[in-house]
Amino acid sequence: MDHLHSLRALVAVADAGGFAAAARRLACSPPAVTRAIAALEGRLGVLLLQRSTRSVRLTETGERFLLDCRRILAELDEAERAAAGVQGEAQGLLAITAPQMFGRLHVAPLIADFLRAQPRVQMRSLFVDRLVHLLDEGMDVAVRIAHLPDSGLTALPVGSLRRLVVASPDYLAREGRPLTPQDLDRHQAIGFSFDALTPKPWRFRDGQVAHPRTAWVSNNNEVSIAAAEAGQGLTRCLAYQAAEGLRAGRLRVLLEEFELPPVPVHIVYPAGRRAPAKVRTFIEFAAERLRAEPILQGGGF
Repeated sequence: MDHLHSLRALVAVADAGGFAAAARRLACSPPAVTRAIAALEGRLGVLLLQRSTRSVRLTETGERFLLDCRRILAELDEAERAAAGVQGEAQGLLAITAPQMFGRLHVAPLIADFLRAQPRVQMRSLFVDRLVHLLDEGMDVAVRIAHLPDSGLTALPVGSLRRLVVASPDYLAREGRPLTPQDLDRHQAIGFSFDALTPKPWRFRDGQVAHPRTAWVSNNNEVSIAAAEAGQGLTRCLAYQAAEGLRAGRLRVLLEEFELPPVPVHIVYPAGRRAPAKVRTFIEFAAERLRAEPILQGGGF
């Protein structure tokens, strides 16, 4: 087998879980698949598969390399179809990342609907509250909630999210309602920090900064929202994080006239107009769905 066929052999072994099953998929002999993998490992100078008498599994290096193989083979297949004048069909593995809570609430439901509409696509989702490097981590698409720096990525705007201060009706009845950011210094808050150590100051329009008393610091927005609903204090969040509590009356929005401008939401992907059909189809589907979300257009509660 040549180098390209060796890449396909690795994907087949990973998908089939063994050399014999991979050989059947590739219509060749098991020894041919074994030689192809050995040649690939020799070329790279690393072990990609760990073999035993009962199983074959990818090494950590093999798992990372497999993601690149899938992407390369998918792009090659797409290029061949385009060169032949064939309209690309959405198929293959598509990987998407998004912030954890937003992914659960808004991305996972549209993935489920997309898979029903595109049965030849398989999805991999990575919902984490950190910046995921698309190419380094084998991702095709990201949903980003942030002001984006200049980069080589293509960014499609789908809406924005208000930055809110919220508290429960019980807390406000007990402690009073703050009318200006300066009033927050006399209130108790649930702070947020990625390391759960030092909470960030609360910034508002016109450069105003507040330092409410922080009795609880969390690195999880859902925990902060639940604590605010329980009357533990005020918390700051993005609109989608508090939307359910606001709609149910468990939370109230405070200091609306002092809010900073909303945070933009984009669908981000690396390939621009040359993106594979599976990426283009998903982006079109996801953009339509997300743009119809009231919470991304300033409403929703």
